[in-house]
Amino acid sequence: MLEEWVARFGDGWVSFAGGMALGGLFGAVAQRSRFCLRAATIDFWRGDLTARVAVWALAFSAAVVATQLLVAAGVVELPAIRQLNQRGSLSGAIIGGAMFGVGMVLTRGCASRLLVLSANGNLRALLSGLIFAVAAQAASRGLLAPARDSLAALWTIDGADRLNLLTLAGAPAGLALPLALIFLATAIAIARRVRIGWRQATWAAGVGLMVAATWAFTAQLASASFDPQPVKSLSFTGPSANMLMLVLQPGGRFDFDIGLVPGVFLGSFLAAAAARELRLEGFHGGESMRRYIVGALLMGFGGMLAAGCAIGAGVSGAAVFSTVSWATLLAMWAAAGLADAALDRPGLAAAPQAEPAR
Repeated sequence: MLEEWVARFGDGWVSFAGGMALGGLFGAVAQRSRFCLRAATIDFWRGDLTARVAVWALAFSAAVVATQLLVAAGVVELPAIRQLNQRGSLSGAIIGGAMFGVGMVLTRGCASRLLVLSANGNLRALLSGLIFAVAAQAASRGLLAPARDSLAALWTIDGADRLNLLTLAGAPAGLALPLALIFLATAIAIARRVRIGWRQATWAAGVGLMVAATWAFTAQLASASFDPQPVKSLSFTGPSANMLMLVLQPGGRFDFDIGLVPGVFLGSFLAAAAARELRLEGFHGGESMRRYIVGALLMGFGGMLAAGCAIGAGVSGAAVFSTVSWATLLAMWAAAGLADAALDRPGLAAAPQAEPAR
């Protein structure tokens, strides 16, 4: 069927439609589940196993299990995935991941969460998301690109035996799926302990399934297209920058990335409207605005340096056991915990947070 659509409409429009559809589904399940890496890391480092930790764990483990099942079935071929066949930067992963982790604490949300909240009427998230996209574009092909290239070149790795974390660790073949099932069992145990509702658990698992579905879609599109197509999954740093350039300079090519961002926005908006959760929220003062601006700049540059955001590296790349993606994810978790301890926790005893997590 996909071959027929490509032959009739062209791979660009089919890719764009796939981005809109999968993005819309992701936006809906992310909005309903309250999926947020920043919230999960803060609760974890504060020593609390909460529903927010369980949601992230369920989404992550579902993505890994579903993706590895697709790999086992031959739907997704690991050698075709960019994270596993092109030179990667561990320095970029560590430095960029740390910057992203600090940034998402400052903005109180990762890139995908900001997009989801923007569609619900959160003006703080909207401004942060726009600044994030500008910073990402500047780091990709603008003023900050030389700095990004210099940092990324400090420590690079190449070759399938090093880009795949399991191969690098000398793990036996076939260990990926058993590890994924262990992740899932752990996530279920956490969810049972904190007693989250089955609906929220289902929405959380849906976030991970959207990651796997995107791997499957782009892999099938690559095999059906006459032109080379990248095999990739959900990510928001590059797509946000590309969407910004399309708005500023019309005439660009419509593809999966261009469809993803408006798709997530629309899906989140419809989900929030159905639940009657649409409401305008703004800043509480100049100090709060400065915090969000700095955080968005850090996330935009850091996400581009690390070649992935909380979803792109932290879930999509980790689901195929990319060495660079796992380094990025660990750097995000560590930096977010340190940033929370330095910036937010000292004031907890004096007063509650001005803008509590939704």
